[in-house]
Amino acid sequence: MPGIKTDLYDKAVKTGANIICLELEDGIAPQDKALARDNVVKFLERDVNTENKSEQVIRVNPINTAEGMKDLLALLKCKNPPTSVMFPKINNSEEVALIDDLFEDFKVPTRIQIIIETNPGLEAAFEIAQQSNRTDALFFGGVDMAAELRCSLDWDALSYARSRVVHAAAAAEIDVLDVPFLDLSDLKGLEQEALKAKTLGFTGKGAIHPSQIAIINQVFTPSKKELDYAQKIIKE
Repeated sequence: MPGIKTDLYDKAVKTGANIICLELEDGIAPQDKALARDNVVKFLERDVNTENKSEQVIRVNPINTAEGMKDLLALLKCKNPPTSVMFPKINNSEEVALIDDLFEDFKVPTRIQIIIETNPGLEAAFEIAQQSNRTDALFFGGVDMAAELRCSLDWDALSYARSRVVHAAAAAEIDVLDVPFLDLSDLKGLEQEALKAKTLGFTGKGAIHPSQIAIINQVFTPSKKELDYAQKIIKE
């Protein structure tokens, strides 16, 4: 959700999504960046009922930009820091080390989620995933990645990039989430792409509309057959 519309948060929690992401980056026009940042800080500092609350994540602007540093410092100084911060366009492990050091300096328990969506980031994905014990997940940023690679958003065109991100996350034993499916009218296409992502090794998939959440949860939730088989193996 865009950070200028924090009033939608309580509604979003009821959708069944595991993560609710308040957005300060691409979904916010340049002239609204400061307003969105102020709104998110005010939202974090309010009293929030934590019962059945989804994981709370704030996506900031890239940390190698002025807006990104403003975002990060505002969140670190907030009296109630977010559960997790999502960092777009991470290019190398040194950037993750800087983030980790800042979190340590401010003594916050905030976790890290990282979007791999640049060519340097893809090349360094393995080291990026391993850099910080705070990192919970890698996200595959397919739209920006396709622009960097000068290719289409087609599954086959991005299969190599997806596989590298899955490999990096698996080696670090963290979650890895696929890019949202952009055609809101094509729920069948969403299901097919989610199934491909699960088969490849992704542990989840992003959503940009509540109508997508039930399908994504259904695809990535282990079936009763899978659970029964796993329990049988453990018992044996």
